Amino acid sequence: MADDLRSALKRYSDHEKLPSSRVLVKRYGVSPVTVSRAIAVLVSEGLVVSRPGVGVFKTGTDRTPLPEGDLSWQEVALSADAGPAGNGPGAREVSAAALLATLTVPPADVIDLKGGYLHPSLQPERALAAALARAGRRPGTWSRPPLEGLTELRAWFARDISGAGHALSASDVLITGGGQNALTTALRSLAASGSPVLVESPTYPGTLAVARAAGLRPVPVPVDDEGVRTDLLADAFQATGARVFVCQPLFQNPTGVVLSPPRSREVLRIAREAGAFVIEDDFARRLAHADCPTLPPPLAAQDTDGVVVHLRSLTKAASPSLRIGALTARGPAMERLRSVQIVDSFFVPRPLQETALELVVGPAWRTHLRRLASTLRERREALASELRRRGFPGQSPPRGGFHLWLRLPPGTDEAELVAATLRAGAAVTAGGAYFAAESPAPHLRLSFAGTANTGQLTAAADCLHRACAEVGVPIGTG
Repeated sequence: MADDLRSALKRYSDHEKLPSSRVLVKRYGVSPVTVSRAIAVLVSEGLVVSRPGVGVFKTGTDRTPLPEGDLSWQEVALSADAGPAGNGPGAREVSAAALLATLTVPPADVIDLKGGYLHPSLQPERALAAALARAGRRPGTWSRPPLEGLTELRAWFARDISGAGHALSASDVLITGGGQNALTTALRSLAASGSPVLVESPTYPGTLAVARAAGLRPVPVPVDDEGVRTDLLADAFQATGARVFVCQPLFQNPTGVVLSPPRSREVLRIAREAGAFVIEDDFARRLAHADCPTLPPPLAAQDTDGVVVHLRSLTKAASPSLRIGALTARGPAMERLRSVQIVDSFFVPRPLQETALELVVGPAWRTHLRRLASTLRERREALASELRRRGFPGQSPPRGGFHLWLRLPPGTDEAELVAATLRAGAAVTAGGAYFAAESPAPHLRLSFAGTANTGQLTAAADCLHRACAEVGVPIGTG
């Protein structure tokens, strides 16, 4: 409708009045809400102006355009403090390329196996709408919240994270604007610019991006099928003098591995002896599948010495727009986190916090998580089965999270295969972006949470198989 009205405006004189809302409703056969949204699009583009009680009018075209400027001076200004080699004390490597690869929505005719969020059909939209409505009716919803976050929401996160042990209280929790914001706050608070920070290898590209943007130097520590190699972790702390280690102990992104209990204890011991913090990114706690065994407790629930700074978010299990997360810390570290959060953003909007609280305390949230666990299991099995049927290497898929980590034959050009798969009709993610240094082998990450149904997973497996044939990747024919 907006496109049609935009075209029709060419026939109107400046300041001429458009037909009334009632006329447009009848002409287009839509609701008054749809008419209002279409008009709002044109208002935002400056094509029309709306005068309440009077009507909508075409904007005048007697505006003098600004002359085209010269922006080349910015190349000098942005690089002047980077030093002769581009790595001086003021240098910052701020690259969002790896994140954009998963955040950018592919065209409608392309099957999305690269996204990091649930498909709309998997999101609890009704529960979210009801929670938003209830929150909107609460007195004080639009007033300023406590800087640390709503006390009730902080208490809920404390119980959710520490479990029956009650190792945390509301005072140990800081509400953040989602998991990425929590990760940024933690790294900027605990590591000085220019210092090393230990990360798993491979690891979530967002960790690498945040670290480099903060002027930190990511140092990789390899992961195997029991989680991070603790023998190499101890060596890395000793060799680098790092004071921070970032890890995802549960359904690690991208490998899907779970840190074994013996290694969990070792991670805490090694970090304590090194006088270092462990940033525990527990992003997948609410993405366990229906056939998943009992989950191990978070590192934060086993920590008595304030070593662990734990972060958790509601975003992955609910909606990309419910950007509510939590950071936990004990001791002076909490005040440092709080200060950085306040400087960066003051506080998280109260309406969003109130909505999150309404959501998680209601029975609809538990119902959603049970349904999600079953659906994720179904999708995991469907994609793994389709890959095996087409001759891809055998999978031992994790029983949690939303992706598979597919190792490719040596010598495979990841970028070439990703491009060929996209031409075939599916979007996948190259594995190279998940490594802080050189990748030991080519990989793809395949997400099964962003598709509409299992039929799309079957079609996507076909696309990948055809792409392998096109670029000469030696995969069996099944």
